[in-house]
Amino acid sequence: MADIKALDLFQAYNEGKLPHDGGYIVSSFFKNNTPYSIYEVVAYGGVKNIAVGEEGITFQTDGCKLYVLVEPSMYSKKYIEPVSREHGSSIPFRFNELNIHNAKNQYKIMVPKEPLITYSSFTVLKPTGINFALCFYNNDDVIDTIEHFFVQTFNKEAQVPKRDSMQAAKLVSEALKKFNIF
Repeated sequence: MADIKALDLFQAYNEGKLPHDGGYIVSSFFKNNTPYSIYEVVAYGGVKNIAVGEEGITFQTDGCKLYVLVEPSMYSKKYIEPVSREHGSSIPFRFNELNIHNAKNQYKIMVPKEPLITYSSFTVLKPTGINFALCFYNNDDVIDTIEHFFVQTFNKEAQVPKRDSMQAAKLVSEALKKFNIF
């Protein structure tokens, strides 16, 4: 299994391939067929229990969490703090807590300066529509793998220009290096 870098989270659970000793989970939440998107990255280690419910998979362990927001130029409420936006469009951060990359096409990619820590448990929701939940194995190059993944998904899914995707993905990998799970 050392050559496996990532799997669909729910497929990995069903096949017994979900790493209990630790890994990274990347989930996406695209808003109403627009490029407005929120990505949630969770690193976990030392799982006590994993339970599947109707809404998703609950991990009984501590975790570090990072939210990444891609705001397209046509978003009409860009003046509202991300923490105060409507349900499904918000992340738990204010502008001053974020590194904001302004792309050539006027999109903004927002990455928190510091991750959040979840204590005791967290739940990863079942993806719907084009959303996804992937589990990245905690290999030596996992941060590089996730950075490459974000370059691709920012560019292809969120419509961020390639050069800006690379710069924004670098912000994500720098934030991931601050995780203290492993």
